[in-house]
Amino acid sequence: MYDWAHGLEDSIEGITHSICTLEFENHRPLYDWFLDALGVYHPQQIEFARLNLTYTVMSKRLLLQLVEGNYVCGWDDPRLPTISGMRRRGYSPSAIRLFCKRIGVAKFNSIVDFEFLEHNIREDLNKTSSRFMGVLRPLKVILDNYPAGQTEELEAVNNPEDPSKGSRKIPFSQTLYIEQDDFMENPPKDYYRLTPGREVRLRYAYFIKCKEVIKKDGKPVELHCTYDPSTKGGYAPDGRKVKSTIHWVSAAHAIPAETRLYDRLFTVADPAGQKEADFKEFLNPHSLEVLRGCQVEPTIVILKPFDRFQFERLGYFCIDPTTTGNSLVLNRTVELRDSWAKLQKATQLK
Repeated sequence: MYDWAHGLEDSIEGITHSICTLEFENHRPLYDWFLDALGVYHPQQIEFARLNLTYTVMSKRLLLQLVEGNYVCGWDDPRLPTISGMRRRGYSPSAIRLFCKRIGVAKFNSIVDFEFLEHNIREDLNKTSSRFMGVLRPLKVILDNYPAGQTEELEAVNNPEDPSKGSRKIPFSQTLYIEQDDFMENPPKDYYRLTPGREVRLRYAYFIKCKEVIKKDGKPVELHCTYDPSTKGGYAPDGRKVKSTIHWVSAAHAIPAETRLYDRLFTVADPAGQKEADFKEFLNPHSLEVLRGCQVEPTIVILKPFDRFQFERLGYFCIDPTTTGNSLVLNRTVELRDSWAKLQKATQLK
């Protein structure tokens, strides 16, 4: 009855080409026979291989199990390869179309690296996304020699790939937040970010040097630093250089946010292909990490749900639709690191 309905419905609806996955290839003779026997308009059935991605499942039957079993948060969960999930995660339509164009259509089943999808997402978002600064794991920095109560506005570029995007003003004050990872009290040899006695550049701002570390339970909770007022804009008039530039936000002006960091949904590349095992056994317990107490620059309030942007040095993000006037929720779309591009470059060098 399915073969009867399939061809007849295509005929009634005026379908020119009925595009099906490979399992319908054996059904095509019956599809053709029914239409010829009825003497009605005859569409052409064409089969192609279904798209499969590593570290996820594409089957609706398997996706349904994840949704109904509450392993994910609905059909628009950003970890799922659904259109609604990709939209909520921040994948742009143009990036998805670019990915599909590059992988093409084939007649044999294969699995496409998830990293290649992410490579296309980065390539598209790098050209189109506005830049902002946000601190996901805040560490307080106090500039002891900066005037207390003073605020100044610094000029920041919105998108270095697109000059037409212009610039914006970001507030700077005595107390800032930086990433915890951008400070280390006893650094290894190749660590160039902020350490006691070392000078670094604050993005769009000044050179600063760490003078004192305040700890609680053995962990740094506050840094006392000095700034060089002659280095405004990030350059020293005496020509001295620093080896690292770090991002920051003004503590007095920052907006708190909840940030959701997404990783691979499964721990193996082909979860549905594992013999004698339920695919759900390979779910990644760390596929979602929720960070609360993040601090982001105030200009981010201009964005709406689903808007995509880049946090400098951190990756691409979007505004989650659960965001309200009192609660900002962000989804990480993809990190800045591009393992696929590095792999391709290494292959070319060989």
